[in-house]
Amino acid sequence: MTTDDTVSTSTAAEDGLVLPPDLERRVTELPVRPGEDPWTLQEVEEVAEGLVAEMDRLRQELAAADAELSDLLRNSGDGAGDDQADSGSSALEREQELTLLNNTRDLLEQHTHALHRLGTDGFGACEQCGQAVGKARMQAFPRATLCVECKSRQERR
Repeated sequence: MTTDDTVSTSTAAEDGLVLPPDLERRVTELPVRPGEDPWTLQEVEEVAEGLVAEMDRLRQELAAADAELSDLLRNSGDGAGDDQADSGSSALEREQELTLLNNTRDLLEQHTHALHRLGTDGFGACEQCGQAVGKARMQAFPRATLCVECKSRQERR
């Protein structure tokens, strides 16, 4: 993802999704919490497919939001005759679009990070304490990088 206001149109393959060739053998070594069944190759592939689909949706959303923001910025200078309320309303609308665009970019980056982790030993392990995030949590929220305990601690700060 670029740092300027352009939208990346790369695909998941271009984002570096290269599942290791020995993933089928290593998949059962991915961390799980006590009482959870080990990961299966099919489950990991389903998570990967879900991430890729969501990334495609986010890219489309980014392109639409970027076009909307461009239109708002292009039309912001022709305010001859606009009163202060119209100018303020236009500024608020631009700010909201920019916020949505940045939030979508952040989500896309989180999905990209999750996809990169999927092909490594780090997938399913808490980035803070190293313990298992939990298979059920990773299936429901594959962008998770922290276990529930570490995430709770982080939110209390």
